[in-house]
Amino acid sequence: MTDRPATHPTPSDHARELVAAAYDIHVHISPDLMKRRVDDLTLASRFTEVGLTGFVLKSHYVPTTERAEVVRNAVPGFGAVGAITLNASVGGMNPIAVEIAGRGGAQFVWLPTVDSANQRACTASDPEGAKPPMWVQIQEELRDAGMAADPVDVVGPDGRALEITRQVLRVIAAHDMTLATGHLSSDEIAAVVDAAVEEGVRRIVVTHPEFTSQRVGVERQRALAARGALLERCFTTPYTGKVSWDLWLENIRAVGPEHSVLSSDLGQPFNPPVEDGLALLADRLLTAGFTDAEIRTMAVDNTRWLAGAVKDKP
Repeated sequence: MTDRPATHPTPSDHARELVAAAYDIHVHISPDLMKRRVDDLTLASRFTEVGLTGFVLKSHYVPTTERAEVVRNAVPGFGAVGAITLNASVGGMNPIAVEIAGRGGAQFVWLPTVDSANQRACTASDPEGAKPPMWVQIQEELRDAGMAADPVDVVGPDGRALEITRQVLRVIAAHDMTLATGHLSSDEIAAVVDAAVEEGVRRIVVTHPEFTSQRVGVERQRALAARGALLERCFTTPYTGKVSWDLWLENIRAVGPEHSVLSSDLGQPFNPPVEDGLALLADRLLTAGFTDAEIRTMAVDNTRWLAGAVKDKP
């Protein structure tokens, strides 16, 4: 079924059962500007074979709404979900782009990732010899070609969400889309989540809070959860050594499984097969003492809510 190198772990049958009917809300697959492990049509078939219901197609550079519709038509019954990420390639904080994506059926809106001021500052300060993310080369090529865009700001000097950010949030609320916080800093995330709640956004997820450019502390994670946001626990963050598995697990316990959502963030050629990500997380959580019900909440109930598959929050 898949090209699994011997070096990658294999999920247990029980883990597969626990994540059945889940959506993976964060995958990076081809077609893309970077080399990916698998294409979207192949992955949809693989997901179906292992009992997964759908995925959210993430691109740092282009909207994926029309691409998701092609996948749904090619694999009837499969839940391919379109998205947009508000980097410079779509005009940054561009409410028109979000409105068009929403009218086309997109569900996810990621705030700036590669073009956020926070991510640029973090990338610039990476230690010498650190392995950069795959998109760093593209950013460098654009800069060398004289096409470096200004960072995409979401908050002002006073730390409050900009009016253009609030306009984007109102569009998200009007279409009942899902707000994902992207690669913002911890302070920016808090300001945006507060503004999103004020503007009526129902579905909010804090993008990989343990990632190197986020590092959201556990007390702030609790505060964000109290505002109704879910905390995204990505497989790749601890698997690639960006955070320890122990801290990743401790944060879930501290904030509560009901406020966490599992995703893989997979698709890189050197990482495990994308269709294994959620089940591999389930195995980790089982070993750490989490219950079947807690894992189902994080892997299935909460992913289906964010993917827009259910109307009411679990």
